[in-house]
Amino acid sequence: MELKTVYFEEPGSGNTEETLSIAKERAEALGIKTIVVASTVGDTAVRAMEVFKKSRVIVVTHVTGMRQPDTQEFTEENRKIVEAKGGTVLTTTHSLGGLSRAMRNKYNMFVLGEVIADTLRIFGQGIKVVCEIAMMAADSGLVRTDEDIIAIAGSGRGADTAVVMKPANTHDFFDLKIKEILCKPHL
Repeated sequence: MELKTVYFEEPGSGNTEETLSIAKERAEALGIKTIVVASTVGDTAVRAMEVFKKSRVIVVTHVTGMRQPDTQEFTEENRKIVEAKGGTVLTTTHSLGGLSRAMRNKYNMFVLGEVIADTLRIFGQGIKVVCEIAMMAADSGLVRTDEDIIAIAGSGRGADTAVVMKPANTHDFFDLKIKEILCKPHL
């Protein structure tokens, strides 16, 4: 089998439109109906809702309090737009962060979740994030672990990484499978 992977010269939001287009084309070719998208403030989520009109779109946000206590970065305006267009917005504990980050912050020690996250970042920030959001969506019961999905994420703002993958619950991390890398930054 021969497949195409697109490598972007630079990471970041300048690749969002092409990433969404590549992901849509592959989803249609494979008959994948579930799209999981990472979005911090909601701009990428709103755009994904416009592109994936015939798909089930699950948007995964940062956990509330990520940047500052009791603050959700995903805007209420963008949440309303996504939900009005039939999308689901998921805000939950980051599967590779959570307690691991608490241990690092308090005791200056790295534990397994942080090590796995840093290992995945070897392939790019977006690869780490697509794995994490797929597990978060599976843990929340929003995606099945026996059906392929397209997961989309980025390096900071926007989207620059898209994969075809089989999601897994966090407790079954090693069952997670990235089947195809559709696009990512050339690091």
